[in-house]
Amino acid sequence: MLPFRRILVPVDYSEPCQAIMPSVAETARHFSSEITLVHAYGPEALAASELALSNPDLPEEARAAEQDRLEDFAKDAFPDRRVECVAALGEPGTVIREMIRHQGADLIMMSTHGRGPLRRMLLGSVTAKVLHDVTTPVWTGAGTAFAGRPAVIPYRSILCALDHTAESECVLRAAAAIAESYKASLALVHVVEMPPATWEIDVTNLRGSLMEAAQFQLRELQASVGTQATHNVVEGPVAGSVCREAQRVHADIVITGRGHAQGAVSRMWSNLYGIVREAPCPVLSI
Repeated sequence: MLPFRRILVPVDYSEPCQAIMPSVAETARHFSSEITLVHAYGPEALAASELALSNPDLPEEARAAEQDRLEDFAKDAFPDRRVECVAALGEPGTVIREMIRHQGADLIMMSTHGRGPLRRMLLGSVTAKVLHDVTTPVWTGAGTAFAGRPAVIPYRSILCALDHTAESECVLRAAAAIAESYKASLALVHVVEMPPATWEIDVTNLRGSLMEAAQFQLRELQASVGTQATHNVVEGPVAGSVCREAQRVHADIVITGRGHAQGAVSRMWSNLYGIVREAPCPVLSI
């Protein structure tokens, strides 16, 4: 995974998309990465042509027009470097997945809009599909965290949100490596979610034990990875607690896992969605 040698950047020409390009450029510079821009277009590109729908040259003309537009975007966004551009007909999430399958990438960088029905109420539908369909690390965040705001680069403060799943060691190793590469401070947070008050269980006596156990597990995890970082165990809803901790430590990026985002129905309401939606900074999901 590290270093990031190839970065895949989905492009939809929106304001949030344009706003993350300085972060893409800085990340590519920092890791000496290649950049590939991909734009997925739909049937509307065919309708924009002056050719008849029955004309066999129509698909190629539409593709060429979209390719030209993407290359012009690349020249404006990255005037000092060579960028690969791929325009493809299809649903964006599927196009991105196929790009990863055939060409590979070490990192996907994309903004999300978070609009529309169902899972788009929580996260952009394309971002949600990518998070669940590919294993490549995804750097993302709500469009409001980028649009109209200068990119915070390079990172000086990194927050790593950990649970107690098997992926936690991998996530911490990645966060420690990224923090070291940027010479950034690293803070860890683990959130203990207590049972809701509606449960007919008195957890008052368990609270202290749960918090102590979480502290012990964080220390053990740090020892196994061999990294030193400040750490905090907090109680509350996961997404909100992680985002408050990000504000407290003035994090420039939150790094977390996404094993908890797997599943069928529950994935629509996963903690990862909430973190991405509410975080005041980009989120890198490993």
